[in-house]
Amino acid sequence: MRPLQRADVEGFLGYYSLPDVQRYLDWKARDRSEAITAFDAMRKQTRLTRPGDVLTLAVTRKADDAMMGHISLRWTDATASQGEVRFAFAPAYRKQGYAAEAVAEMINYGFDTFRLHRIFAITAGANERAAKLLRTLGMRLEAHYREHALFMGEWDEELHFAVLAREWQRSSKVRELPRHKVA
Repeated sequence: MRPLQRADVEGFLGYYSLPDVQRYLDWKARDRSEAITAFDAMRKQTRLTRPGDVLTLAVTRKADDAMMGHISLRWTDATASQGEVRFAFAPAYRKQGYAAEAVAEMINYGFDTFRLHRIFAITAGANERAAKLLRTLGMRLEAHYREHALFMGEWDEELHFAVLAREWQRSSKVRELPRHKVA
């Protein structure tokens, strides 16, 4: 994982504007111009210094620096010391363990570097791959909002997962994640 670079834009566009990726993103991009605007904004998300800040990194393959996706950590609350992890990956790199490795590393970073107390992730109920990944990493399902909002004319469901620092540290001593070649 590394900061997004201007040269990543084509790799980013290759997955970001796909309908099955857009379906699960907060920042919708209806065309190339809007996707580039989203990319440029994410490139500026380079540090966490106060609540509301976001750190966004490219997830790349070590062998060839191919951009596989991106991952973000948002500092949501200073008093409660909480953060939110978000991620999106190109379909070609799914089901290979790259996302699990990147999410685990970002959670480690949030707990170890920023001393967060709790990290959560929110996913659409229909995004079964993301829900499975979060469960596999040891995050617990804390809420399932059924038909809480209309999305493109259909009722949407939302799943909220979370893990506490003490739970994460205890579980990371027991299970070791397989290492891929993610930069």
